[in-house]
Amino acid sequence: MRLTELGWNDAFAAAFEALPAGTGVEPARVAIEFNYLYRLWTEAGELEATISGRLKHRATSRRELPAVGDWVAVRRRPDLERGAIVAVLPRRSAFSRRMAGAVTDEQVVAANVDVVFIVMGLDPNFNLRRLERYLLLARESGAAPAVLLTKPDLSEAVADQTAAAAAVAGTTPIHVVSPRLNQGLDQVVAYLTPGRTGALLGSSGVGKTTIINRLVGEDVRRTRDVRLRDARGRHTTSHRELIALPNGGLIIDTPGMRELQLWDVGEAVRETFDDIEALAAGCHFTDCRHRDEPRCAVKAAVAAGRVDPARLESYHKLQDELAVLARDQDERARLEAKRRARVLGKAVKKHIREKRGL
Repeated sequence: MRLTELGWNDAFAAAFEALPAGTGVEPARVAIEFNYLYRLWTEAGELEATISGRLKHRATSRRELPAVGDWVAVRRRPDLERGAIVAVLPRRSAFSRRMAGAVTDEQVVAANVDVVFIVMGLDPNFNLRRLERYLLLARESGAAPAVLLTKPDLSEAVADQTAAAAAVAGTTPIHVVSPRLNQGLDQVVAYLTPGRTGALLGSSGVGKTTIINRLVGEDVRRTRDVRLRDARGRHTTSHRELIALPNGGLIIDTPGMRELQLWDVGEAVRETFDDIEALAAGCHFTDCRHRDEPRCAVKAAVAAGRVDPARLESYHKLQDELAVLARDQDERARLEAKRRARVLGKAVKKHIREKRGL
């Protein structure tokens, strides 16, 4: 495939030319990431690669390392069968979350994506609060979000659920599709014109793998049934992968996410909770948190039935989570600065000893 068919453009070309990587490097796009092993797509074909020691050493965060969808500079090994990634080109979009567990670091799930498809089932998986979280991260990514509601055949209230999702999604488009019955996927294909990249994000069991198989036209990914008692899916996708579609578009398949911790979504909060933000202008106190403060316009709207109490509760939970995240990020920055100062101090002492001939 030509680089332009993989999403390459003048901006990436300019960034590649400006790299101080030296000679012998070529541009490539990350198609698969698996435990720091990568499969790249180059104009000459596929290439397996690892991260160069210099790039790994200089990275202060996982964000600075390659992710699926990234454009990178790779230097081929002498045997030409493997390569070393020496640089990651600046991203034009990145869907990120806080790494699962207690680690305070950013995990880039998909990079250089044009549209993020948030996939949610119209079965017991349907959850407006989860949809809010996905919308926050999608809007902060720089890509355009779209919501895909799957499994309409398992719901007796499709219209009501769609309306409820629309109330949360605002201007974000919503499409009801049935990948199992191969219905409505033309709406997905319309987003993925040649050279454009989409990413499918959602819980396990919502139909992401079936969507991939239908878009490709054959079963390239294995599917498994969900548990009937709670509609929980079982992971069939174990790693993120960029897949080329017959119509020239590209799509990133991702494993189901059961833990979706936020990462730097301050700006997106105002867009996702635009109803609450608009009401906040009428609060008596400019720094009103809509909790215990008197003369709060938001709480008045909840009492009058104009705002769902669960939505305000979700807003509070997200604000609390962002406050904890900010504290943890500050602590991580402090520890990183301390580590860098220690490394620099050792380097200075070594240089003085060498200069004195000790």
